[in-house]
Amino acid sequence: MTLPQASASQHAYPLLLGKVALVTGAGSGIGRAGAMAMARHGAQVIITDIDPEKAAQVVADLNAEDVKATSAGLDVTDDQAIKALIDETVDTYGRLDVLHSHAGYQVEGNLEQVPLDGMEMSWKLNVRAHFIAARSAVGHMRAQGGGSIIITSSNSGVQYDREMIAYATTKHAVVAMTRQMAADYAQHNIRCNTLCPGFIDTPFNAGFETQMGGRDKLESYVSRTIPMGRWGTTDEMADSILFLASDMSTFMTGHALVIDGGECI
Repeated sequence: MTLPQASASQHAYPLLLGKVALVTGAGSGIGRAGAMAMARHGAQVIITDIDPEKAAQVVADLNAEDVKATSAGLDVTDDQAIKALIDETVDTYGRLDVLHSHAGYQVEGNLEQVPLDGMEMSWKLNVRAHFIAARSAVGHMRAQGGGSIIITSSNSGVQYDREMIAYATTKHAVVAMTRQMAADYAQHNIRCNTLCPGFIDTPFNAGFETQMGGRDKLESYVSRTIPMGRWGTTDEMADSILFLASDMSTFMTGHALVIDGGECI
């Protein structure tokens, strides 16, 4: 993979000018929205996804706005591939300021229903992959004097869903892991926070849709259960990602930032 040199966004008030960011699971949904927002705000963003064509399309969409970015295919269950891409990013640009480890997995089922391979994959994608990505990035960030690590959990990481044991367990685990990282690396000016979305209208909700018995049941749940009575949007999530990535949150670490329309109240 050949990585181009960094260039600034044309955004009027770039929050991340001169910064370098890498995002996993950025081919669609929240990951895509956050990656595009960071690029528009001046960051050189490396957009990764297990489907390289999806990642490349995000870059093409940004290029159409005269915003530069680069893409790569990345399977986050491959430890060596994660480390190699992060090292290559630092070799090319000289730094890594923001890691948004976003890729995740959802499977429905209670203790007796969830497939064992579903539980294993939940652990690999929702905890281990984030551990490997952060482990690969933190040494570079320490050497350059700091950085921001954002790991996507869920509001399921601060509350409990019904019959979603693999998802809730692993999302709680990643909140705890990120808080431990925050405590260990705050002295190095490395901020570690989790992003905890509620119901954002993306294809990632397929597990909840199945578990609730169809799209109409899920729509009904959203309108009845969420105090704000609606889905969140990927643009709303992108604003939260910008906050965690930028100097707007320089005194925040170890925080689970919940954006869920009040569902977990």
